Amino acid sequence: MTTSTGSRRINWPSVITVISAAILIGAEVFGAAFAGGWALSILFGLDTFGEHVLQVVLFLCGVAVMAAFMRTAARVEPFTRKG
Repeated sequence: MTTSTGSRRINWPSVITVISAAILIGAEVFGAAFAGGWALSILFGLDTFGEHVLQVVLFLCGVAVMAAFMRTAARVEPFTRKG
C-alpha cells in the first residue's frame, strides 16, 4: 500500500461546476418524479395514498440517478488536485 506525502487542495472550479449541474439536474429529476407520480396516479385511477406511494418510488429512482451522476461527475471533474 502506498501513501501520498503531497498535500491535496480543493479544486474549487470543478466543485462549483458539479454542484451547479447537480442543482439543475436535481430540480429536473425530482420535479419529473413528483409530476410523473401525479400523472400516473390519474392514469391508473389511484387514490391519494397510491399517488404518494408512486411519488416516493419515483423519488427514490431520482436519488439513484443523482447518486450515479455525482459519482460520474467526481471522476470527470476531480474535486482535489495535488499541490
